[in-house]
Amino acid sequence: MIRYYESVGLIRPADRTDSNYRDFGERDVRELQFIRRARDLGFSVEEIGQLLSLWRDRARPSREVKAIAQKHVADLDARVAEMQAMADALRTLAKGCAGDDRPDCPILMDLAERDGGVLRVRQKVVRSPNPVYSGVSRTRS
Repeated sequence: MIRYYESVGLIRPADRTDSNYRDFGERDVRELQFIRRARDLGFSVEEIGQLLSLWRDRARPSREVKAIAQKHVADLDARVAEMQAMADALRTLAKGCAGDDRPDCPILMDLAERDGGVLRVRQKVVRSPNPVYSGVSRTRS
């Protein structure tokens, strides 16, 4: 990962020892820890680059940092809502499946339908801090 971070410009290439090992200073280690924590929070490489630039700039306005964080929270909320809609759709399909020795199964029938079949997960994403989802609805093909 370190080579990747160097190649995309998140960190400067590390100095090398005579035996060609990377030689990291304290600043390098702090930046790598910063990147790791940002990745753990799900920030993209582009967002991490922006955050690193702001972190390195001691005269930065905190409103820029907050704006990046708030946008990321909105993106995470949208992804959570999408996953919840998928889980709800699958939960509904699983309730309709007898789960016995019979071969008919609404889960497989739904997966085989090109347009979403028996259950369709409809999502209306409004790009705002509070995305709106219409959720799961039952439709017949």
